[in-house]
Amino acid sequence: MSVASPLHWLLFAVVVATLLALDLGVFHRRPHALSFREAAWWSVFWIALALAFNTFVWLRFGTTAGEEFLAGYLIEKALSVDNVFVFLVLFATFGVPAELQHRLLFWGVIGALLLRAALVFAGVTALAAFHWLAWVFAVILFVTGVKLLRSTGEELHPEKNPVFQLFQRIVPSTPRWHGAAFWVRERGRRLATPLLTVLVLVELSDLVFALDSIPAILAITRDPFIVLTSNVFAMLGLRALTFCLSGLLETLVYLRPSLAWVLMFVAVKMALEDWIHVPVGLSLGIVGGILLVGVGLSLVRAPRRAAGLHQPGDGTRKITPGG
Repeated sequence: MSVASPLHWLLFAVVVATLLALDLGVFHRRPHALSFREAAWWSVFWIALALAFNTFVWLRFGTTAGEEFLAGYLIEKALSVDNVFVFLVLFATFGVPAELQHRLLFWGVIGALLLRAALVFAGVTALAAFHWLAWVFAVILFVTGVKLLRSTGEELHPEKNPVFQLFQRIVPSTPRWHGAAFWVRERGRRLATPLLTVLVLVELSDLVFALDSIPAILAITRDPFIVLTSNVFAMLGLRALTFCLSGLLETLVYLRPSLAWVLMFVAVKMALEDWIHVPVGLSLGIVGGILLVGVGLSLVRAPRRAAGLHQPGDGTRKITPGG
């Protein structure tokens, strides 16, 4: 059961469609490389917009709905950091020109929004019909958290995805870039450009992350309006976040472990919700606290780590996306 009426759903869809049209058709009509300053301002804009919508939810639907949206948005925003790392690996692996990266992620986000909308409604419907699926989701989240905690994040080969390899065998492609075009015609044949190839990998990567992030938000709320809107607002800011964090991922060394602990916390909450009720406000505080600790420890360690990297012969290797 959703707190929103059909009118709320319609207005939300119109607002998102308008924002996307303005983004691509006005503000980023000409492909160009985003500077850190521009990306930072866009990140501030998308976060402010999400918080403004959060205020609307809080005033219109009550404190519980407002806290659920904020917790869902915070979880999705934090988990999107892993999307960022994969995107940077894809850019480096395929040599995506800087001026095309933002446009590529724009279309990637469009596909991700449609995919996540389908997954949200499927997940809410399935949990309503089969309550035991909550335990299945909880196990998936907990195992994912453990894997993330043990992962170094160094070995990523998205181009080895079997679905992607099948795509390459089926779809005729050209290795040459053709600006912002996804398809070109050469010698009478319609060929996919490398831009389409990378877009397919972006969508496949987001599918994997969505299977983790959506159950995580379903552990906070089962309201499809809150789940979907918090997801959408986090995804809208994903492109700007990518270019903001491109030079900071090496500094935020404890962010990945903190994400792992967030996943394991919501997994335990989801598994025990029939016996132990954790208020949304408390869940929000725990999730926010875990992330703040991760960022804080990273910032404390960053100066020491930077000094260590400049000491000759210490055997420390700097990790870069794709290597």
